[in-house]
Amino acid sequence: MGLKLVVIGAGMASGRALEQLFETAPDAYDVTLFNAEPRGNYNRLMLSPVLSGEKTYEEIVTHDDAWYEENNVTCRFGEKVLKIDRARKVVVGENGEVPYDKLVLGMGSNPFMIPLPGHDLEGVIAYRDLEDTNRMIDLGAKPGAKAVVIGGGLLGLEAAAGLKMRGVDVTVVHIMGHLMERQLDEAAGYLLRKALVDRGITVMCSANSKEIVGEDGHVKALKLDDGTELPCDLLVMAVGIRPSIALGQDAGLAVGRGIHVDDQMVTSDADILALGECVEHDGAVFGLVAPLYDQAKVIAKTLAGEEAKFVNKEVSTKLKVTGCDLFSAGDFADGDDREDIVFRDPSRGVYKRLVLKDNVVIGAVMYGDTADGNWFYNLIKDGEDVSEMRETLIFGPAFQGGAAADPLAAVAALPADAEICGCNGVCKGQIVSAIEGGATTLDDVRAQTKASGSCGTCTGLVEQVLAVTLGDDFVLPTSKSVCGCTDLTHEDVRRLIKSQELKSQPAVWQELGWNTPNGCHVCRPAINFYLLADWPLEYKDDPQSRFVNERNHANIQKDGTFSVVPRMWGGITTPDELRAIADAADKYNVPTVKVTGGQRIDLLGVKKEDLPSMWYDLNQAGMVSGHAYSKGLRTVKTCVGTDHCRFGTQDSTGLGIKLEKMLWGSWTPHKVKLAVSGCPRNCAEATCKDVGIICVDSGYEVSVAGAAGMDVKETELLAKVATEEEAIELTAAFIQIYRENAKYLDRGYKWVAKVGLDWVKEQVVDDLEQRKALFERFELSQSIYRNDPWAEHVSEKADSYQPLANLTLEAAE
Repeated sequence: MGLKLVVIGAGMASGRALEQLFETAPDAYDVTLFNAEPRGNYNRLMLSPVLSGEKTYEEIVTHDDAWYEENNVTCRFGEKVLKIDRARKVVVGENGEVPYDKLVLGMGSNPFMIPLPGHDLEGVIAYRDLEDTNRMIDLGAKPGAKAVVIGGGLLGLEAAAGLKMRGVDVTVVHIMGHLMERQLDEAAGYLLRKALVDRGITVMCSANSKEIVGEDGHVKALKLDDGTELPCDLLVMAVGIRPSIALGQDAGLAVGRGIHVDDQMVTSDADILALGECVEHDGAVFGLVAPLYDQAKVIAKTLAGEEAKFVNKEVSTKLKVTGCDLFSAGDFADGDDREDIVFRDPSRGVYKRLVLKDNVVIGAVMYGDTADGNWFYNLIKDGEDVSEMRETLIFGPAFQGGAAADPLAAVAALPADAEICGCNGVCKGQIVSAIEGGATTLDDVRAQTKASGSCGTCTGLVEQVLAVTLGDDFVLPTSKSVCGCTDLTHEDVRRLIKSQELKSQPAVWQELGWNTPNGCHVCRPAINFYLLADWPLEYKDDPQSRFVNERNHANIQKDGTFSVVPRMWGGITTPDELRAIADAADKYNVPTVKVTGGQRIDLLGVKKEDLPSMWYDLNQAGMVSGHAYSKGLRTVKTCVGTDHCRFGTQDSTGLGIKLEKMLWGSWTPHKVKLAVSGCPRNCAEATCKDVGIICVDSGYEVSVAGAAGMDVKETELLAKVATEEEAIELTAAFIQIYRENAKYLDRGYKWVAKVGLDWVKEQVVDDLEQRKALFERFELSQSIYRNDPWAEHVSEKADSYQPLANLTLEAAE
């Protein structure tokens, strides 16, 4: 008779420990195995293929009845352990007591269930065991069934993919900005989301669950905090796990997040060991199988009286969804002491990123082509110096030891029938013929062959053909790329965002082949604006891709303080507004109060910590942000017009206020300033603004493309119109076409100089249908972005405070 060993939990970790123990010391223990599930050890990692129908439960059983019988294991399956009596060294089960000499705890973990209202409804389940899997399989047998999965991590996505393969209509709700954020960076998360959406799975990121709606005790829908309701017959929560520590805690063992174990997997009681998801070792808890199997080896040796030590190692992650090839290992967070090597192949949906620190690979993320994942994983584990293979590292082990590739030599080696432009079917030979016929620039080649004239992604390749063919006679185009992250110009990026319908920053990084993982401080603000301008309904503004002034909604000064500028519609104010400004200046010790050239009042020298409170006070007085910090509408300067001036021909003040209330909050490529003068005497200085309107007896003269900053330039006449409504529509149409076409950080006058005023007139003056369409698109975007950021930031300051968000033109008046 051997010593009595009791094991609680027949999971993968304890199962591997028993295998190791029986190999090392087959007759050392008489084993009793408890398991709350009515079955023994099966491969939980393979529950996803069971759910999807690619495997059966029988195929994933690790230890069948014969195995337990062969190893003389007494099985107490389907029986819960109620108590561990350490004093008597017995385990108390539902069907009686079992004494032990050594006890192994392998209870695993419990799924975390978000305590939303309705979380206890029938049909709200986790995804942890075979019962959960069978519930989802049963749902797939019902025509038209719908499921919602909360959680965009490994388990949640595997559940969603499996449900979809069973014919269920699935929606994934994830609170973070991209899927699997612990294992993936934004770029890989984008590709994963794209693959899931292509499969017909609805994916909602940055979505916050508020309530689970029920009917007759059964789940009916998930309600989000924005009011959206997602109907469902089954709701799966896959938002994380927590170590199962109750038994150990009740027995008086040392616990933290998990049951504390030492390097030999021994708890605070020398006769009790623990492993798996229920333990905590050196502050770490565990959810992946690789360290659990290492623990199993150590615990088997410890039980056999041999020396062993558990060391927590780096682990890698793979997603078990057929067709989604994904690999992640190590640390891939950004840092000043790190460098990235990025490879993208948009046509194949491939993304690879290596993170290096001191010439050592510390992180790797791969999607679409993970064949070299294990090799990179070993580099991470071994801490190998990769400086000698730095140039070819990203291409994997097969390319090491060779010289860096010469792209021009590769192009020169292409045969004449090699396709260069897939959109237009242009081969290398056609381009070479055009060059030999006199084409010397990209534009020449594009005009003669159409190469790079559609999506534009082959532009670099066409230029390389030019360089190979012309040699020293080839002159690179003068257009500058957006930044060092890409070879594409702003114009290229704008065109491709529209033509390829790219609606997120990760989509831009991947599909346009950015050579950094997530852009930089130069390109992120530009891409953020282009997406805002082109996809106002689909894209959500990213504050982290804005300059410091726009993030703080105030202008930073040279001493680190800020200036606050409330909006004064058309330069008009009231005694109440002036009192509120004066009170704020007193309350927050504002050192300087200045009247600006844009007919507003600037509070200078405000401390950053005082900004929210000052914003709240000014909001209470009905004042909104003047956006003096923004790439958007700044001011609409007016004179008093017909209300007071004996020379006024039209109501310039009223028109200025209407324009400002229509245009405020709009994001534009650069700042935009307007002015409306009531007569040709031009007291509002309308002839040096981005848009200037001069009121005359016959109506309104609308001019554009002026400047009065580093460059001084008079406006150019856009059109003369008879009515105020026409002047408003024309102004909005011009702003919209500027938003849709201009390079980021180009002022209006610079953009007009590039495209020509005649072209602008054709779009917004001559073509009335186009003008109307531009106006409608502008109003659509304004329905979303005509918000007061101050009100949004301080709305939590008082529950009773109603923010001034979405102030419409009518409401503002």
